[in-house]
Amino acid sequence: MPSPILDIRNLTIRRGETRILDDLSWTVQKGEHWVILGANGSGKTSLLSSLTGYLSPTSGAITVLGQTFGETDWRELRTHVGIVSSSVRQMLADHEPALLTVISGKYAMIDYWGSVKSADRATATRILRAVEASHLADRRWEVLSQGERQRVLIGRALMARPRLLILDEPCAGLDPVAREHFLAFVQRLGAQRGAPALIFVTHHVEEIVPVFSHALLLRKGQVLDFGEKEAVLTSRNLSKTFDAPLRLAQKGGRYALSAASRVVR
Repeated sequence: MPSPILDIRNLTIRRGETRILDDLSWTVQKGEHWVILGANGSGKTSLLSSLTGYLSPTSGAITVLGQTFGETDWRELRTHVGIVSSSVRQMLADHEPALLTVISGKYAMIDYWGSVKSADRATATRILRAVEASHLADRRWEVLSQGERQRVLIGRALMARPRLLILDEPCAGLDPVAREHFLAFVQRLGAQRGAPALIFVTHHVEEIVPVFSHALLLRKGQVLDFGEKEAVLTSRNLSKTFDAPLRLAQKGGRYALSAASRVVR
């Protein structure tokens, strides 16, 4: 068996008397695309922070791309893990054109400065074409729509040729039309040959497109269930995840969630 993209064993994160993550184990294999679902406070943000080395575990082991936390330079490893999140989006300079934003991803740089190498320009141009944003190359960050910004940020993450791409609530702030256009793009991206493993974090089952093969459900810092999405995404599991009676429906490879009139068994 090839080495997994991600392997977490008995991860516990405690701050003072508060247990943020509790004995969490999870594995992502090559070729799998995962969605993480959980209510606010379930541990999603802490899990992502631990994967990128910004939150140290109290106990347990985290191995990403064959490198184990505490045994390697995590700063170097971060260059092989792409992440699209609101924290990155908020730091970018308003005047920076999209092409430079993409190039900056190769160097993990905010507000790119210095001369641009012709090879980097060519690579960034190709990536913008791949994320269906060639027409945005010269547009400044301040004039891009939310959906355009998300595509450019994915391009920025891809500039470093990551084997793992984390999308942290990427549809937040998108209107319904922009959201569907963006999700269609994510579907095409994940289906491409040689695509990085995707981890998509969300509160909304409606955002789970067919390209996602697996699901991880978090509740109060613990894994409620994980595995192939057809087995994991059930009315019963989601009712436990969000601590309310819910009913899950599926049509055309997409999901919808509604409040149930009685407890779901």
